[in-house]
Amino acid sequence: MITPENIVALAKQKGRITSTELSDSFGVSRQYIHVLLQELVANGQLMKFGATRYAFYVLPEYARAHPEILPLRYAKSFANKQLEEHKVLDQIEHAFPTLENLPENVRSIFTYAFSEMFNNAIEHSQSVRIGVEVSVPHKTLSFVIQDSGIGVFRNVMRQRGLASELEAIQDILKGKTTTMPKSHSGEGIFFTSRVADMFILDSFGYQLIVDNKAPDVFVKKVSKMKRGTRVSFTLSATSKRHLQDVFKKYTNLDDSSDYGFDKTEVRVKLYTIGGVHISRSQARRVLTGLEKFKYVVFDFDKVPTVGQAFADEVFRVFHHAHPDIKLEAENMSEGVRFMVERARHEAAIAT
Repeated sequence: MITPENIVALAKQKGRITSTELSDSFGVSRQYIHVLLQELVANGQLMKFGATRYAFYVLPEYARAHPEILPLRYAKSFANKQLEEHKVLDQIEHAFPTLENLPENVRSIFTYAFSEMFNNAIEHSQSVRIGVEVSVPHKTLSFVIQDSGIGVFRNVMRQRGLASELEAIQDILKGKTTTMPKSHSGEGIFFTSRVADMFILDSFGYQLIVDNKAPDVFVKKVSKMKRGTRVSFTLSATSKRHLQDVFKKYTNLDDSSDYGFDKTEVRVKLYTIGGVHISRSQARRVLTGLEKFKYVVFDFDKVPTVGQAFADEVFRVFHHAHPDIKLEAENMSEGVRFMVERARHEAAIAT
């Protein structure tokens, strides 16, 4: 009589086994063999590769010793009904053992980023189905999560009463932006975009591209409109980046912190077309939501100049209203530096 132990012993002896071989060897039906094999796969004693009549089974140690049999891509579409991201992640890791061969720091980043983005699709997209693709070609880990729902930028725009998708992108980049404040902190996209080598949000004609290798952030309007939201994430499979280091950079920055999300970065160039920042109203748009943080870094890269009113609103008016928030500026041109220092000087005199 065939038992699970018999099957494991045969796999140890032969390396690869198939349901047909087992059925012929033990003289039992393939249906019965499938029940036993599914149990062994579910328990982690065997691993399944391939599908239908091309499927074969091996021991986990055999798979580790023969990485050439591991698939380089996993793809599946899920009905968005009672989905839980940790269960989907378990399915992926079980069906795509290539992930087990990645360094621990890369696996931790993948687990965090995938879970955050898949949960966003479950809870925010209102999509009937959610598609997933995970691959590790040429030592690059990537995943794509796409839905056909409301769209991330349009959702934030409508829920927060913003004027455009561009304003929604600006707020998303700051962090702590969520359409469900009672159940979400709004940190998922912020941190996921910073642990990737390349992070792209594509939705209804707008693309947010965070390139951490450049490093730079881009916003594009594209002619080919993607219905819903498509999240693309890539990271070198040999990356030395650690998730905890990225969190440390933005959290618990002083003794009064309780491991909270304290710091954000604002790329000023994204707040106007053409890169000229002059008006007080432009500054107020930049400052929206920043009162939630304890430390704000204004990145003036590729900003040729700012007006007196803009600098005054940020570095005098806002500073006076929120004296406990530390304001820093970096990548300033000569013209920007002059206006920023002038506003800081006026703020110092006023106090």
